Amino acid sequence: MKYNSTKVGIILALMPIILIIGAICTIIGVVDYKESKTFRLISSNSNKLFDKDLTDYAKKEGIDLKIDHYGDLEIVDILNSGEKEYDGVWISNSTWLYMLENSYLVTDSKSIAIDPVVMGIKKSKAEELGFTTNEVYNKDILKAINDKKFNYVMTSVTKTNTGATSYFAFLNSLAGSPEVLTSEMLQNEQLIEDLKSFFKGVQRVSGDDEYLTKMFLNGKYDAVINYESSLIDLNKKLESENKETLYLIYPKDGVAINDMPFAFINRNQGDNRKEQFKLLQDYLRSNKVREKLASKGFRSWYGGTTNKYDNVFKKEWGINTEEYLISLKYPNKKVMDEAFNLYINGLRKPTHVVFCLDVSGSMYGDGINDLINSMDYVLDQEQAKKDKLQFSDKDKITIITFNEKVKDITNTYYGNDTSGLIRFVDSLGTTGGTNIYDPSAKAIEILKDDNSEEYTKTVILMTDGQSNNGDFRTLSNYYKKVGQDIPIYSITFGNADDSQLDEIAKLTNAKIFDGKSGLKKAFEEVRSYN
Repeated sequence: MKYNSTKVGIILALMPIILIIGAICTIIGVVDYKESKTFRLISSNSNKLFDKDLTDYAKKEGIDLKIDHYGDLEIVDILNSGEKEYDGVWISNSTWLYMLENSYLVTDSKSIAIDPVVMGIKKSKAEELGFTTNEVYNKDILKAINDKKFNYVMTSVTKTNTGATSYFAFLNSLAGSPEVLTSEMLQNEQLIEDLKSFFKGVQRVSGDDEYLTKMFLNGKYDAVINYESSLIDLNKKLESENKETLYLIYPKDGVAINDMPFAFINRNQGDNRKEQFKLLQDYLRSNKVREKLASKGFRSWYGGTTNKYDNVFKKEWGINTEEYLISLKYPNKKVMDEAFNLYINGLRKPTHVVFCLDVSGSMYGDGINDLINSMDYVLDQEQAKKDKLQFSDKDKITIITFNEKVKDITNTYYGNDTSGLIRFVDSLGTTGGTNIYDPSAKAIEILKDDNSEEYTKTVILMTDGQSNNGDFRTLSNYYKKVGQDIPIYSITFGNADDSQLDEIAKLTNAKIFDGKSGLKKAFEEVRSYN
């Protein structure tokens, strides 16, 4: 065979350049061999505590594991959208897998652990209600709420697994614990009135389980609905702080139980992803991991755990691991969607939310445009419905604009009639300095006269800069004088001063949402807190 020496010389001369280009392409993702071999897992936020164990095991087995965490209902939306490709899913409840539009893609699902969703009531309050000595049914809880014997906090029904599953447990029980919940049952007037009464007992709503625990620890509430494992962890914190612990209630007519399924997503990957999945799944179901799960308050089956963990599943906390838990039966996707819509439009306690919008000079340009677009999104019924964020006709909305002082105030007493608010927002301009304290105080002044039993009251403060007018002390003194549990949540963007906003968050038992990487996403999050 003859070679053309000139061509060979050219190729050899170009070889270093070819290698450099290949390396650059790999770095920027044009050729991403490593990423193509990565096992991508989408997992519930509540599974974060097992990340290190799982990733360490994956590394040992030569698996390049990447885990993305989201809320359970958000996981359903992500998988349904098909925008991101995953190889496995670890979610809190098998029910949500049936909400997938392409559910046939999910295979080989197996339960990792059992974690019921229950109500924890302060021990003295539970004793006062007779819940520590008698069998408790959901109707007993409803009666105590109707008699205004206690209030409670919970997570969002439309955005979290604990909120949604506890809602369906109560719904199913008050409907008479039918074999299958039907659309016709959701139209029963007595059922609707009972559910309305149940949600009147809600003092505050959290958009995630982790913040719910912080909210409870920093507030003055009688009870909280959360995972059994989370309430066990909360009781440990309460004990360490010499505070009253919670007594966990397991209604005899059914409990929402999560089975934490780990499943494969079959996208015809055509490589060894299935084998990698099996290794990960078998590891999570191994005795070693189950022992760790039990030590963290997770059960291995519906009947409980071994006596080895009596110091975790304490009887004095109301936990009986010898009794078999009766799980509720979930309806089909159509009925579940109808139940969610019923909750949004007719069952949840109405909210009065005050938006405080920064229209100072620093908002000029992209800032005010992003603000207007985000407000249009959350106020527009059709857009908001897509993410279950729409206001109902019983909600009230107030908008305060501010720069170095409070500028304009406008409102609607019917949350589904927002056309006037949208026109107002679309006309906003920018000028002046920044004062986040006076509009916050004005918002509290507006909300304080609303009946707390009839409305969930929330302030959402949006700012892109540092407050150079007003002062925190004046706001703090006024807030304490009013003496009501009204959170002031903040959404930051631009060069917002987090330290100033953190003071307000601590004062009002609230939190800050980062809108710098996307205001729409921040709006979605903050709406799940009211």
